Amino acid sequence: MSDPAVLRQQAEHAHADELAALATADTHPRPPSWRLSPWAVRTYVQGGTLDDGTVITPKYVGDTRRIEVAIATLATDRALLLQGLPGTGKSWLSEHLAAAISGDSTLLVQGTAGADDKDLRYGWNYARLLAEGPTRDALVPSPVMRAMETGSIVRIEELTRMSSEVQDALITILSEKALPLPELATQVQARAGFNVIATANDRDKGIHDLSSALTRRFNTVLLPPPATLEEELAIVQQRVADLGRSFALPDIDAPEDELRRVITVFRELRGGRTLDGRTRLKSPSGSLSTAEAISVVQQGIALAGYYGDGTLRAADVAAGIAGTVLKDPVQDPVVWTEYLNTVVRERDGWKDLYRACRSLG
Repeated sequence: MSDPAVLRQQAEHAHADELAALATADTHPRPPSWRLSPWAVRTYVQGGTLDDGTVITPKYVGDTRRIEVAIATLATDRALLLQGLPGTGKSWLSEHLAAAISGDSTLLVQGTAGADDKDLRYGWNYARLLAEGPTRDALVPSPVMRAMETGSIVRIEELTRMSSEVQDALITILSEKALPLPELATQVQARAGFNVIATANDRDKGIHDLSSALTRRFNTVLLPPPATLEEELAIVQQRVADLGRSFALPDIDAPEDELRRVITVFRELRGGRTLDGRTRLKSPSGSLSTAEAISVVQQGIALAGYYGDGTLRAADVAAGIAGTVLKDPVQDPVVWTEYLNTVVRERDGWKDLYRACRSLG
């Protein structure tokens, strides 16, 4: 049930009306235990209009074939690995896929360096374990185990941040579709509909790379940054509008040209050259992702609404842009100053942004 007091609704609650409309209109074949068919899942993720006029808002803007491959993978015996740079929507996409397929995106394991195998398998309620011995009631199932028992999708965030020993707990689960419980001399067998969506950050390569045995059990789908400025603009506009409603930010005028400038700065510094290809640039240490561009615009809207004149202006986004770019105190100030002086200052119509950024010191 949707709760308006909750800052961020889970996907299955925030878009319950769309999911219900899709389920009603869906006449396509569904894999066992799926709430929607692969056709309906794709429509939910990428948007569309149903025959009854219901508009399904796009949740992920990107290449349709990649989305189809990801969805089709989850209908097979292979797990799905979403890989890409920070801020490319891996977690966002995995949540919406789980919501559309299983109706539950909360079965989640957060990968960290401190994770151990019980996060992927099971733990114990030690009070009951001491009182009763190893019984099923004393066992504390992991999200993976619960997903196996219910035939659901489980999400594993930042898989490559987990140590190799912990990652390997997945091998039997993915290959045998079973989780041994040696203390109880039994096992949990996965029900139809169970599968895993894992995410991995390209910047974590070399930390805890997946073993070849585990890699074979995943189908990897790369999620690149938005291909064009227009595509990135659409993502930023949609997410900023959604977040503005969630946080009840003031309803202000956010000119498209101002959003384009923020995205242009990010794309040029991220790509190491101006959009016209004429000037090569040094890139800062940060990723300058679309997610960070969304945060910059959201912060700017708050500033314009609470302290400004109700219109998003250069002064409202300058601090956010600089704060995102300036991560490394040695390298990044040099990159940022050079970009301001060689690109921003010389570009027609950007003098206000140049002044606003320079005023920050």
